[in-house]
Amino acid sequence: MAAALKAESYFFKVFTPASSVRLASDRSPEEFIELSLDETSDPPAVLGRTSRGRGRRMTTTERAIRDGVSIADLTEEDVLAFLLEEITALLER
Repeated sequence: MAAALKAESYFFKVFTPASSVRLASDRSPEEFIELSLDETSDPPAVLGRTSRGRGRRMTTTERAIRDGVSIADLTEEDVLAFLLEEITALLER
């Protein structure tokens, strides 16, 4: 995803903080999309967290990539759909 965005002149870096993977804007590192494992939910789920800013105000949202779906049943298409939806929101501001 970072390479595809770079090809379109949107610069993002990939980080792997503890138990997650984060795609962060070069322009504003506080703006990111992060995927992490939520072991406290039943069944465990992959959570997507997005942080975006408008001026000095930052907004963070968090949701399961697919509610009620086990991690084993999560597909690449599910993750891609989440990323495309969230990256579009980041780039449209």
